[in-house]
Amino acid sequence: MEKPNIPLQNAVALAYNASQAAPQVVAKGRGLVAEAIIARARESGVYVHESKELVSLLMQVELDQQIPPALYRTVAELLAWLYRIENMQLNSSVMYDTGLNYSNNSPGESDPTR
Repeated sequence: MEKPNIPLQNAVALAYNASQAAPQVVAKGRGLVAEAIIARARESGVYVHESKELVSLLMQVELDQQIPPALYRTVAELLAWLYRIENMQLNSSVMYDTGLNYSNNSPGESDPTR
């Protein structure tokens, strides 16, 4: 029986520090190495974004090198999106609706102190 021809998974890890001009590729790999990169990211609470096209382009960047200027906008949009997700998750732990109204206002009135 023949094994199905399943393409190996690729993974790229980026790191960004505000003192750097651009994010850099800190890990990349195929197959088992890719699976290990993804597992380590998830274990560390790092969000894993799936984009075959972007990973394909980032696989061409040498390890420990900054991403090329052609990818600045795409990666910046991804980082901004991740930042919003992380902030929503942080805020969701303190923002919830108990269903109780602690205001002294009549129903339908807004409470300017909230």
